[in-house]
Parts: sequence; C-alpha cells; structure tokens
Amino acid sequence: MASHMPRRSAPFVQRGRRAGRDGVALTFSTGGRHSGMAEQTAHARNPIRRWWTLWVVGGVDHDAVLRQIAQDSGWSGRYAFLIVVSAAISLLGLLMPSVAVLIGAMLLSPLMMPIIGLGFGIATFDTREMRRAATALIAGAVIAIALSVVFVTLSPVQTITSEIAGRTRPTLFDLLVALLSAVAGAYALIRGRGNTVVGVAIAIALMPPLAVVGFGIATANWTVFSGALLLFLTNAVTIALTAAIVARLYGFGSHLSHQHTGWQLALFVGALGVLSIPLVAALRQIAFEAVAQRQTRDTIRARFPDTSRLGQLDIDYGAKPIRIRAVVFTPRLEPQADRVLAADLRARLSRPIDLHVDQLRVSLDDNGVEAAQLARASASSAPSAADRQQRAAADLALIAGIAPTAVRIDPSQRILSADAAPLPGLGLAGYRTLEQRAAGALPQWTVHLAPPADTALPTIRFVEGVINGDLLDATAWASERLDRTVRVHGGTLAQRRAVAEGLMSRGGQAEAGSAGGALRLEWAPPPQTASTSEGQSASSPVSGGDRPKT
Repeated sequence: MASHMPRRSAPFVQRGRRAGRDGVALTFSTGGRHSGMAEQTAHARNPIRRWWTLWVVGGVDHDAVLRQIAQDSGWSGRYAFLIVVSAAISLLGLLMPSVAVLIGAMLLSPLMMPIIGLGFGIATFDTREMRRAATALIAGAVIAIALSVVFVTLSPVQTITSEIAGRTRPTLFDLLVALLSAVAGAYALIRGRGNTVVGVAIAIALMPPLAVVGFGIATANWTVFSGALLLFLTNAVTIALTAAIVARLYGFGSHLSHQHTGWQLALFVGALGVLSIPLVAALRQIAFEAVAQRQTRDTIRARFPDTSRLGQLDIDYGAKPIRIRAVVFTPRLEPQADRVLAADLRARLSRPIDLHVDQLRVSLDDNGVEAAQLARASASSAPSAADRQQRAAADLALIAGIAPTAVRIDPSQRILSADAAPLPGLGLAGYRTLEQRAAGALPQWTVHLAPPADTALPTIRFVEGVINGDLLDATAWASERLDRTVRVHGGTLAQRRAVAEGLMSRGGQAEAGSAGGALRLEWAPPPQTASTSEGQSASSPVSGGDRPKT
C-alpha cells in the first residue's frame, strides 16, 4: 500500500544527519529546480534551519509515518463500520441531547485519519494518496449524512436541541480550534504518539456536524444545513492544510522545489482566508446579539419602577426590523413605553427596531404570591434526586464504556466512580482525558474514572536532565486511581529517585527499584504477594542526592 509513497525523505534525512555532524552543509534537494549548492549555502547561513534539519527532522522515521498514514487513511470495511456507528451515536446525542453521548461518538473519530492523510498527500504532492484519502473522506461523509437523513425522517423527535443549534453557527474560534488541533494531531503522528489523536478528535468533533447536516436535510431547514456544513468544511479544510504545513516542517516532501512550497503556502493562506470571511461575520453577529440582549434588558428595566420585573424577553435578530417582544410585571403602567423604548434602542443599536412590551400590573403582594407559585411549579417539575443520580451514572457509564449498574455512587459526597472498559490504543493520558471530559459533562459531581489495570505504563526519558511532566501526571493519576505503586527501574539512582519523587509529589505511589538497563516503569506487586527480600533489595528510599529537574 505504501509503495506509491515518496520514500526519499528518510534516506536523505539520514544522509544529511551524517554529513552535518562531519561539518558539511546539509542538502535535501532531489530533483527540484534549485541545486544542491544553493541549498548548502542556505543551510550554512541559517544556523537555526541547520539545527532544525539535523536534530528535529533527522529524528523522524518518515517512511514509517507514511506507511501508517497509508494504512489508516484509505477506505476499508472497518472504516465504513466506524462511520455508521459514529454517525448513529452522534445523532442520538444531538437529539437527546447529551454531551456524554456525543463524546462517545467523538472517541471513534473515523474521519480524522483520511483528513490527515489528505494533508500529508498535499505535503508530498502524492496525487495517489490524495485521491485515496479524499475518496475515503467524501464517501464517509456521504454515508454519515445519508444515515442521519434516514434516521431523522423515521424519528418522531425532530426538535432543534441546544446541541444541534450549537453546531449551526461556526465562528472564527472554531477555525482556530481546528488549526491548533491539527498541529497537535500531525505532531502526534509524526512523533509516534498516536494516542493523542483521540484527544484531538474529541476537541474537533468532526462527526456531529455531519449528523446536523443530515438533520437539516431531513427537516428542510436550510439554515441548520448550511451552518453545520460550513462548520464541517472549516474543520476538514483547516486540519488537512495545517497537517500539510506541519508535515513540510518535519521534512516530508523535501524533494519538492521552492515553487511547490510557494503553491502550498498560497493554498493554505487562501483557503483559510476564504473560510475566515463567513466565520468572522458570524462572530461579529454573535457579539452584536450578546450586546443587544444586555442593552435591551437594561433599557426596559430602566423605564419601569425598581419593583418591576422583566418576565420574558424574545428577540428575533433575523427579522427586519429586529423584532422584540417582552413581558413586564409592574406596579405602574407606562402608556408610552413602546414608543420611547423603541426610539432608545434604535439609537443604542443603530438598527431599526419593532418593539412591543406587554405590561401586567401587579401589587407587591401579587409579586410575592407569584414568586411562591413559580417556586412551587419549579419544585413539582424538577426531577428527583434519585433520577438525577441515575442520569449522571448513565452518562458516566457511556463515556467509560460500561453498564450503568457498574458505576459506584456516593450521594453524600457527590462522587461517581467507575472502572473504564479497555479501549484499543488508548494510553493512560487518554483515559485521564476521558475522566476530565466526564467531569466537564457532570459539573455537579466529582468523577473518578480508573483506567484498566493492564494499561501499559509510559516510557519515561530524561531530555537534558528534564522529565516530561505530562507523562508523570498521567502515571501518578493512574497510580492514585488504581491504588497501586509504580516501581522505577533502570537508569541511575538519582534518576530513579527523581522519577519516584515526581510521581509522589503528584499524588501517586512510587518507589525506586533496581538498577540496570534503560529507565522504565513497572507496577509493583500487591503487598500481600511481594516478598520481603525482593522489597529490601529492589527498593531504596527517595531522599537526598542531586536530582534532575522534574
């Protein structure tokens, strides 16, 4: 599958790396219009570029990355199955609506790799890979939209929920999220940290907008359709082009000429510029609506006595002129309120206004009676505490991939605990992200989500005397959730102590283990099975000595 890929990058990077260490200027020209001498001169005059090429690009296994992308970015039966499942879950989450269900759909992220593959195809000017990835992407999008249309047509629920509405008005912020997420995703693939792509897919959420597109078609709501389609195109185009730029920075397509690079940059800037036009306009409209809402409330309240209450406010920004309808409970009627308020708001907002206020005259006692009636109605319609607990447990169970009955509930402390089901390819950092997402979806609860006990511990390395703090955070979190001790083996004694101390300072349980070999982490045996002699010979106290920075 990967035979059609450009295979020049890695050999040329290795050749450049050897030459650089011998003091010879680097060259990566393989048939472009500029000669190797010009490239050597450019490298010699730019020490930053020389350092980047030698130490950053030189450490990338380009062929391995291209093989992985070629394997995962094309059409396959597994890809089609994930498209169907993800689209169905997304639509259910939109109609319910449920953030937890949507997160479950985002975890599948079937569309992410074809978009990344398209970006790398652009970076290397590999037309065959671009066709493969684009075909998989378009086919997957069509299947998802068609499935959503059928599902919504057959469903008795066709209401625009808050989750659907939230995906119909993309702004410039959505483009920035897609751009930064694409940088993270491309970097993770290039550096062999594929688990990070799962978190990136959660951040971008490619499938829910397609489900909303299908909803718009099924309900003939073209405002919903166009807004969701713009959001999907914004995400897809931004991810693909940003991935292409990141790939070029890491040496993919090094055989291309400067003219090819110029075309790629022009495509990137031009596409983002075109997408930014409607997104900036949408952002300005949202900002205007927020200001108009606040000023309308303040203006109406200022017109009536202090004891008055604004009961309802509806603003139709799409109408021409802007249509405002309000209900005010007041002890004194204002005959000229509509005319005065409309003139005031026209001056404040610089827009034509059609305003009408329904004034309901009440006494102070009436206000007290009304407040009591509202409180009683709210209490009778509110779900019981048991219902809220079961709903929260069901949401956590969906994120964890387990049955709702497996969720442990502590109502007095408002703690939800669960053991996550194994997810292929997901490391400790991914499970920690799941817990954080669950906590965000359940803000009234403290969520404890333990990873599977057999999840592999990450590889810890010192880079210039510094440990990766994110890896320590994830490992310490897993140690705390599983109530297990992490044993640090290999490396020097100072390194073992530093890692163990770093884990304990983050809330984990750790001890320095035996010497010999590379630095590595292992789960210590449970106390009842670990022998006393092994503990005495392998463990050492974490104290004293010079430690590298953590």
